[in-house]
Amino acid sequence: MTALRPRAAGTAGDDGGAGGRLRVRRSGPAAWIGGAVLVLVVGVLAYVPFLSSRGTQIDLVGLFSLVVLGTMWNLLAGYGGMVSIGQQAWIGLGGYGLVHLAQNLGVDPFLAIPLAALFCGLLAWATSFLAFRLSGGYFAIGTWVIAEVVRLVVTQVDAVGAGSGASLTAFSGIEPVYRIAYVYWVALGTAVVVVLAVYLLMRSRLGLALTAIRDEPTAASSSGVRVTGAKRLVFVLAAVGCGLAGALVVANTLRVQPASIFSVDYSATMIFVVVIGGLGTIEGPILGAVVYYLLQDTLADLGNWYLVVVGLVAIAITLLAPKGLWGLTRGRVQVFPTGHRVGG
Repeated sequence: MTALRPRAAGTAGDDGGAGGRLRVRRSGPAAWIGGAVLVLVVGVLAYVPFLSSRGTQIDLVGLFSLVVLGTMWNLLAGYGGMVSIGQQAWIGLGGYGLVHLAQNLGVDPFLAIPLAALFCGLLAWATSFLAFRLSGGYFAIGTWVIAEVVRLVVTQVDAVGAGSGASLTAFSGIEPVYRIAYVYWVALGTAVVVVLAVYLLMRSRLGLALTAIRDEPTAASSSGVRVTGAKRLVFVLAAVGCGLAGALVVANTLRVQPASIFSVDYSATMIFVVVIGGLGTIEGPILGAVVYYLLQDTLADLGNWYLVVVGLVAIAITLLAPKGLWGLTRGRVQVFPTGHRVGG
């Protein structure tokens, strides 16, 4: 009798197909096509200052800032499992940091933007030892309280205008047409770098750890994942990103005021952008930012009714597409694939 032998994986008759082997892939043709289209879009956007008006460039800086903010909140909540409604603390500190560094210390304003963001990261690291004593809803409320404390402290600092705010005059030596174009390119570059950084982070071992922490922190810890360290890193990175966005907002408007730059509306906007785009995806916040930008531009003349319409849109998408607009693709399209796929 002939002895029966187990068939080797990947030979004819198994799931790998006739004569094929199972291969693990991160991306496929759809991802390559989507990536190429995205590179083309970024290239076109980089050429916009040569073709459009100053007003269009100023508006697009606002869109790029939204992309950064949405991506950072998604990193924090969608991947890190930490729901924060106090990210306006770092937005405000980024804006005020730019004003202080550029005007009071004489730092080049374009260099002051990343320096202000790094300061936000340093302060977020120190703050995390307090915030991480809380969890769940308490953490969310705690971050809001921290943001309010930061706002109250800033309003007492006369060097940055106290409660009345301050104007950014460090760009006075640059012609407005060049200033606007330079700020536009810095904002576009920042958005691209932030999105790519999160993408690479989620493809790393840390990204896998964050996914495990989000799904079940206790199980992740028992598997050897340093839960607190990973969450603290995400908390700091999100603060740095929000600080960059805050500095860009001030560089774009040339004015900073506590009530606006520390407004909780920023957190509401970030949540809206991520929820309608798709929580836990790289592409979702980008799509959500574009949708929010278009709604804001189209419905701005409606006054307070604009907020009602935006709220109805959020409710409708939450009910009809719980995974967001990007979730409607059901994973068939991935511009930024972070998982693995098994195929022949």
